[in-house]
Amino acid sequence: MTKLWGGRFTQATDAFMESFSASIHYDARLFRQDIQGSMVHCRMLARQGIIAGDEADLILDGLVRVRAEIEQGELPFRDDLEDIHMHVESRLAELIGPVAGKLHTARSRNDQVATDLRLWLREECDAIRDAVRTLQSVLVDLAEVHVETIMPGFTHLQNAQPVTLGHHLMAYFEMLDRDRQRFSELRKRINQLPLGSAALAGTPYPIDREWVAKELGFEGVCRNSLDAVSDRDFVIETAAAAALVMTHLSRFSEELILWSSPNFGFIELSDAFATGSSIMPQKKNPDAPELVRGKSGRVTGHLMGLLTLMKGLPLAYNRDMQEDKEAIFDIVDTVRGCLKVFTGMLVEIRVYPEVMLAAAKVGYTTATDLADYLVRLGIPFRQAHEISGRLVRVCVNTGRSLEQLTLAEMQAVDGRIGSEVMAVLTVTASVNARKVVGGTAFTTVRTAIESARARLS
Repeated sequence: MTKLWGGRFTQATDAFMESFSASIHYDARLFRQDIQGSMVHCRMLARQGIIAGDEADLILDGLVRVRAEIEQGELPFRDDLEDIHMHVESRLAELIGPVAGKLHTARSRNDQVATDLRLWLREECDAIRDAVRTLQSVLVDLAEVHVETIMPGFTHLQNAQPVTLGHHLMAYFEMLDRDRQRFSELRKRINQLPLGSAALAGTPYPIDREWVAKELGFEGVCRNSLDAVSDRDFVIETAAAAALVMTHLSRFSEELILWSSPNFGFIELSDAFATGSSIMPQKKNPDAPELVRGKSGRVTGHLMGLLTLMKGLPLAYNRDMQEDKEAIFDIVDTVRGCLKVFTGMLVEIRVYPEVMLAAAKVGYTTATDLADYLVRLGIPFRQAHEISGRLVRVCVNTGRSLEQLTLAEMQAVDGRIGSEVMAVLTVTASVNARKVVGGTAFTTVRTAIESARARLS
């Protein structure tokens, strides 16, 4: 079959090259955006007197028919037609005849695909942002239930200071809130119209790019035709924002995996989000968070691939850029899937507060509170740190907690310690002492939750 671009060619495309270069098996998902952009472009051509009104009507009717055929699975995809643009144009010609060829006036596949991709990615960014918000809402609800559930806070995965589960969950809320902001911000850069840049130099036809932009919901037009057809910053930015979402989900996954193990016993995942072992009947494996953790590497790998893809390309369009689509399609699908499974998993999670509380009392987690108590007596912090450390050493040597030391034992280390010290050595006192904005005190966490709900509204 003669290619739509084949006028200067005398030799048929190699059969393997035809299959190797075709993108229809993945860019077919852009058909709605391709037809949407084509319809507005067609209307603009007629509005500007570039094509006749009756020609535009014929083309528009034909595009509606092509869209319906694709939606109903009636249009077969073929490698010889290369991509979604050629499939739409070729089928349009079959339906309405040579007038279909006028649709491609004043545009190129270069600005066409950039427009399609921006239209698609704009919708997907909105969907991801909404999915992040849904997960945040679930986190806030769970945090509210566990404002007073005390657990160990960790540094280096060692018991550090007591915190509350509500406070811990709200840390992930904040991470996701930055993610949501990033998708809102990058959407503005996505939402610029490349159409009208043609192959690379613009077009001699009197088109109205601003009108097309308005009709397609773009905030403006790309201001340089060379950049417009060769820019994939918006794809890379989306990939980077997605990689950060996945990094946050992966960190959370790691904690859920640890917490659900018998060694921690802090939580239990619903059977709906776990699997068993083919050989060990007692096992309940945290497959959902493990898969999310694994898929984070996949998304980060795509980001690295996109950066590498673009780093050596001269202006303007190069066929290498076809490779952006499989990566960004998979990124979006992966992120949306992970957000969905994570949301469902947290809705059904079971928490064991008594196990968390017991763990919070292990490892001398109120040693800092003891040092702070000494500071309030007027002792410089570095000296207070040393005194507290010496008392921890007594505990280590005798196998007891700080709360179990007698006042006499404490005063043997430093005589300035009074009986009021006992009130600061409980994990509840430690938590509620931290009323500073961003702290883990019950009242502070409740305030943070109220603020979070306001941000989500």
